[in-house]
Amino acid sequence: MTPPFFCHTFCSAGAFVPVNVSHFRAQLRKQETCEELASRDAWGRSRSRGNCLHGKNLPSRHRQALLLLGTATAGSSAEVRHGSPKSRTTEAVEFLLAKRASIDAALNDAVQATSVMNARLAEAMRYSLLAGGKRVRPALVLAACRMFGGVDEQAMPTAVAVEMVHTMSLIHDDLPAMDNDDFRRGRPTNHKVYGEEVAILAGDALLSEAFSQIAEKTPATLVPPSRTLEVIRRLGNCVGLHGLAAGQALDLEAEGKPADEISLRMLETIHLYKTAALLRFSITAGAILAGASVDDIDCMESFANKIGLAFQVADDVLDVTATTETLGKTAGKDVAAEKATFPRILGLEESRKYAEDLVKEAKGELAKYGDRASLLLGFADFIIQRAS
Repeated sequence: MTPPFFCHTFCSAGAFVPVNVSHFRAQLRKQETCEELASRDAWGRSRSRGNCLHGKNLPSRHRQALLLLGTATAGSSAEVRHGSPKSRTTEAVEFLLAKRASIDAALNDAVQATSVMNARLAEAMRYSLLAGGKRVRPALVLAACRMFGGVDEQAMPTAVAVEMVHTMSLIHDDLPAMDNDDFRRGRPTNHKVYGEEVAILAGDALLSEAFSQIAEKTPATLVPPSRTLEVIRRLGNCVGLHGLAAGQALDLEAEGKPADEISLRMLETIHLYKTAALLRFSITAGAILAGASVDDIDCMESFANKIGLAFQVADDVLDVTATTETLGKTAGKDVAAEKATFPRILGLEESRKYAEDLVKEAKGELAKYGDRASLLLGFADFIIQRAS
């Protein structure tokens, strides 16, 4: 079924603040304290020079959590401006930080179990799967499950699965026949290290292993089999003709077309499949595993579609405004390849406004849930405030 389209009005300008991701990840690996990190700005300079849009420094409690993940905010959130104890964006980032270790451990365990038959293939899988990253998609699975009264144990196998699928899509996207990129997450892409043949197989193996993780590891004592089956069904839809594969095909078809032949509706179609599909799966799967109602799941889908589009707009803007070091992949490639992007069609400033409006609409979808939706609302802001 074709995903729905949206019409939007433009609101006040958004803000994307570039942050040196590699610097702060390096500091995190060294186990520096938040206080040590807060003494420098995103570029490693004295904090007195400021690192926020319009020269305004963020409250330290907000800044510390965000900098650990290499992101920044313009302070557009009312919670930040008015100095509340903790903004929703901070809550979301702290949730990411808190869950990242357990997600990484589960990912490591999953690929350890696949290493028996072919060591090189398993090594290639591990190379990309364990290469770092913010783990936004698996964290969204856990957050949505929590929102509807579930626990991590119910959702962790699906969280692992969604990161496997995401990693597969990155490996395949980077291939010469697709986006032809040499760098991902700050190091050579999979095919540059293991060759195209092994990279393709590593992606294929991760995709098939994702289904096994859900089917074999979801605890039947906590999740009725009917829910697990529904999650598996949705994952199949997410990656195939109604999801990632279709979106990538549409994206390739649009590449090189003159800007006046690409409409906003066309871009929405491409990225509701290519980008929003996996975010939509992450959020709805977490809700399903916890036993959310049909109406709740519909609401989660609508929310995810909007933040999925906003996520892609942010990516397109960052391709124009950020550096290769900041992104961890080659900056400016979309422009060079004449890909169908939001800045190319709307312009840079209108793209930022468009992303802000999408997030505003997405938040409206969750208004009825009140504080229960706090984490997901924070993720919505984080998606357009991130720097990579």
